[in-house]
Amino acid sequence: MTADTSNTLQTNSIVFFDGVCGLCNQTVNFLLARDRQRRLKFAPLQGPTAEQLVPADVRTNLNTFVFYHQNRLYYRTTALSRILWRLGGFWKTAGALLWLIPWPLRDVGYRIVSKVRYRLFGKHETCRLPTPEERAQFLD
Repeated sequence: MTADTSNTLQTNSIVFFDGVCGLCNQTVNFLLARDRQRRLKFAPLQGPTAEQLVPADVRTNLNTFVFYHQNRLYYRTTALSRILWRLGGFWKTAGALLWLIPWPLRDVGYRIVSKVRYRLFGKHETCRLPTPEERAQFLD
């Protein structure tokens, strides 16, 4: 790991996503459009950044959205809630409202959607490639 990579990992909030999942890619697009402060970085669960920070069983499962923030990993709806908080404004309120739902109930809905996401939203052959404008927000 280079000093530059180490700096990036310490100072950024990283959203890990399944790079071939249509729903995950739509979620990344949604977050990119709303992250006006550019607080979030993105990395596929299939990449080297995830290999450094995310446990192997989570990376191979690919049914989990992962958020890395302040040297901690958050999963599923807890990750989503924390990501929304990080966006600020209205989205912070939405994240707080999501947080009020007990996590077992939140995660039941999450798990149902994650099991059918490829059927509903498709599966890509390769990971999403960022546009030149987005490149600074993406990690390998």
